Amino acid sequence: MIEANELPGVPDAFQRLWTPHRMAYIEGDHKPQDSSSDGCPFCDAQKLSDEEGLIVFRGDACFVVMNLFPYNSGHILVLPKRHIPLYTDLTESERHEFGEITAHAMKVLAQATGCQGHNLGMNQGSVAGAGVAAHLHQHIVPRWAGDANFFPIIAQTKAIPQLLENQRQILVNVWETV
Repeated sequence: MIEANELPGVPDAFQRLWTPHRMAYIEGDHKPQDSSSDGCPFCDAQKLSDEEGLIVFRGDACFVVMNLFPYNSGHILVLPKRHIPLYTDLTESERHEFGEITAHAMKVLAQATGCQGHNLGMNQGSVAGAGVAAHLHQHIVPRWAGDANFFPIIAQTKAIPQLLENQRQILVNVWETV
């Protein structure tokens, strides 16, 4: 007789995709409850080493970080270093750097991942869907033909094949070469 603790791993006709890391998002672990500058995960990331903060690039006024809850492998965020909520709050020089870093990041993602396109997006304010509304951030999501299958539609699940730390290192390695 097989006991319940012996069942995981017993061969059957199904392939399983184990994504226990997604429970952190589902259950709300480590989600910012307060996005003031004191509780802001983006401000906190800047205080850490690049590896610990999952930072891909630091510019003069802006930086790039891996998204902790990615839609696709390689999903990154471009942010100003200053804790501001809206795109219109950027200075002219910050806006210029923000745009230049975005363009460069798209080239890096294309070379590093072989993606065939990108989704760019900013949600301005919590009512617009921003998870961290008090710190402006732009999503860059690499896309491939056929990367949207039944999982997100039916099961509201996204399979991410690479660990954030590994993806960050690949992007860092490519950043200076593009």
